Amino acid sequence: MSQVPIYDTPILGMATRPRLSKAIEYGNVVNFWVEYPSGLIDLTRSQHLTADGVEPSLVSLTQLDIPVTGDRTIRVDKSKAAVVIIDMQNFFLHPELRVHKTGLACVDPLLKVIGPLRKQGVKILWVNWGLTDQELKTIPPAVVRGFMKGGFGGFGTEMPGNFGRLLMRDARNSELYGPLQEEYLKGEKEGTDVWIHKNRMSGIWGHQTALDLYLKENGITTLFFGGVNADQCVSGTFIDAYFQGYDCVMVEDITATTSPAGGLENVLHNAANSQGFVTNTSNIINASG
Repeated sequence: MSQVPIYDTPILGMATRPRLSKAIEYGNVVNFWVEYPSGLIDLTRSQHLTADGVEPSLVSLTQLDIPVTGDRTIRVDKSKAAVVIIDMQNFFLHPELRVHKTGLACVDPLLKVIGPLRKQGVKILWVNWGLTDQELKTIPPAVVRGFMKGGFGGFGTEMPGNFGRLLMRDARNSELYGPLQEEYLKGEKEGTDVWIHKNRMSGIWGHQTALDLYLKENGITTLFFGGVNADQCVSGTFIDAYFQGYDCVMVEDITATTSPAGGLENVLHNAANSQGFVTNTSNIINASG
């Protein structure tokens, strides 16, 4: 049997590759990473690879070293990092509207990781569906159809009880679920949390979306992702951010989906082996001190 060429699938398998034998710099003069034989991947863009290949020391005041899958550790600049929490809203999580056990299971670890990250100066971005009446006129038919059931309902229609119009701004169904809404309001008051509306599955799907504008205006380059659903809005935003050159890290235990088995696993596989990195809240909390 012939051996599979070493470059057969060059962008896959990053989470299973052995550590490097010598340091390598990726990218260009302005936008670059440096990976070292120790397993450290420096995403801070603060120091180019030196001639002797010596690994720089962690500057704990401004940087975090966070373990990721694949026996690697990423070094991030706190001031250039943000957590992107997607669609943890009543519409997707509230028991009166749907059954989403795995999504609800993400609430507790999410609440536990937010505090340490705030203390480190990492921004918390709550990226949610939040439509206006004007946007209802411009949403493509494929997206409209996907949110209807049997030809009924859909964006902007009244929901049962007091949940308001479906995924419209300021409606109860568009609020964050349970304690997450309170947590956001706390962070908003402290100046650490930002609510960002989106009008597609991806929060960064087109030119100058609200999320993309915020990231560029604030010089943010490294994004930690979580939310629901993993293989829909979360992965859509994750992949678009990857295409646009952001450093993308999926946080496994705050990411969930209602899809059949394989949906979440596929997202995590591609995040770790092709598009970026995968970590968990324990790694982040331990790194945050």
